[in-house]
Amino acid sequence: MTSAIPSLRTLIVSAAGSASDALRACLADAGCTILAEVAPGPALAAHIAQHRPDLIVLGASSGAGQLASAVALACGTERRPLAVFTSDDSESSIDAAITSGVAAYVIDGLEPGRVKAVLGVALARFRQQGKLLDELSGARTKLAERKVIDRAKGILMARHKFGEDEAYQKMRSMAMNKKLKLADLAQRLLDVEELLDR
Repeated sequence: MTSAIPSLRTLIVSAAGSASDALRACLADAGCTILAEVAPGPALAAHIAQHRPDLIVLGASSGAGQLASAVALACGTERRPLAVFTSDDSESSIDAAITSGVAAYVIDGLEPGRVKAVLGVALARFRQQGKLLDELSGARTKLAERKVIDRAKGILMARHKFGEDEAYQKMRSMAMNKKLKLADLAQRLLDVEELLDR
C-alpha cells in the first residue's frame, strides 16, 4: 500500500508559510515529490488547481483544525487526501480536521521511519471515505428517484383509477418504449401534471 507513495505529487500547506525542515525531509525520505509549499490564504484554491496534487500535507503548530477547514474549502468539490502533522492536540482542532475530511491527524509524531506508513494509511482511509461518500450519494439518489416514481404513480392512480401495480407497469412500459429511465419518465409525468394544474 505504501509503495504508491513515491509517485505522490505532494503540496505542503503550512500555517506559518514555512513548514519545518523536518517535515520536508520526512516527506522526501518517504519518496514524495514536493510540488510547492504554500500558506493558506486567498490564493490557496488557485495553488491547488495549478498543482493538482495527489496529496496535501498540512503543517501547523496550532490551529490545525482551522487550517484543515480552509484547505478542504479551497479544494472545493474535488476531494484530495489530506494529512496533518501538528502539535495541536485540542479536541476542537481534531474534530474540525476530521469533519473537513482529513485522513491522517498526527500529533507530535514526525518520525522519519513512520511518515511513509502514516501516508499509506491516510491514502487508504481517503479511498475508503470516497467509497462511502459514493455509496451515500447513490443511496440518496435512489431515494429521491423512488419518491419521484411514487408521486407519479399516485397521479396515474388518481387520474386513471389504476391500481398501484397497474400504474407501475404502465410507467415501466412507457419508459421502455421511450428509452428512458423510470425516474426520468416519472419526472416528466410530474412536470406535465404541474403544467396542467396551472
